[in-house]
Amino acid sequence: MWNMVKCAVAAVLLQSVVSAAQSYPAGPLRMIIPFPPGGGTDILGRVVAQKLNEAWGQPVVVDNRGGANGTIGAALAAKAAPDGQTMLIVPSGFAVNPSIYKNLPFDSAHDLAPVTQFASNPSVLAVHPSFPPRTVKELIAFVKARPNEINYASSGNGSPPHLMTELFKLMTGTRMNHVPYKGGGPATVAVVAGEVPVYVLAPAQASPFLKAGRLRGLGVTSEKRDVAFPDLPTIAEAGVPGYAMTNWYGLFVPAGTPDTTLRKLHAEMVRIVNLQEIKDRLAGEGSTVVGSTPEQFAAFLKAEMVKAARVVKAASITASN
Repeated sequence: MWNMVKCAVAAVLLQSVVSAAQSYPAGPLRMIIPFPPGGGTDILGRVVAQKLNEAWGQPVVVDNRGGANGTIGAALAAKAAPDGQTMLIVPSGFAVNPSIYKNLPFDSAHDLAPVTQFASNPSVLAVHPSFPPRTVKELIAFVKARPNEINYASSGNGSPPHLMTELFKLMTGTRMNHVPYKGGGPATVAVVAGEVPVYVLAPAQASPFLKAGRLRGLGVTSEKRDVAFPDLPTIAEAGVPGYAMTNWYGLFVPAGTPDTTLRKLHAEMVRIVNLQEIKDRLAGEGSTVVGSTPEQFAAFLKAEMVKAARVVKAASITASN
């Protein structure tokens, strides 16, 4: 008798799970973008939201909640109902925030469930053409001979260019001074103008200036050479073995979202980013589609957080420096 009851309960639970998956999405969806409109995260989020609307026939409301390097929007998503109706898209700075913000209003590792890593793109280590070093090895030697005399730009404290350059410093034993700017645009203008000689910038930003000879590329930050810059070596092969750090974009939902719902969302999102038009658009910005599983993204994120924590600690990076 007891076995029959247990079987009946199991059947009811299974049916409820199946029904939940079949009824998802149950109305309008919400895509939280934790940055102001116009940036890379916003652009990708809006493209994905539009494609999801077309596929599922449900409105996808884009909700820009900028502030504190993405933590305000992430906190909002972490506290949303775990039903898959609320999504969060973030860049690689998400992995850095736990190390530079000591009182986050959410737990990055437990309050949000990874869905997929959308894409990854390297950055380009570039210098002003008047700057003497022409290779990574020459840059290392030049800076070592002038400790704390050379400045490098970043798009802000804790930003990917900041972390990438600090990792470079850590692995090469060099010392340069950090000059943070309010975004990638101002930082790029500064290095092109010769105000600061060194900057690690996004491929889309670097490309026109490299072609025009207004910047000199020394290497890319990824493990493999970038198809957009086939003649540029990786920083690892150019003199810093083991160096690798990329910018990336990923999708999360609130922790506790039913697995069947998460899997359905994952399958649709991977289909979307693998559409040729999306792949072409991302390639034009120097990005490569990843489309990882939730488990792969979780493992990748854990490794990224460990790497970021190491750099933050070694460089004594805080939200204000």
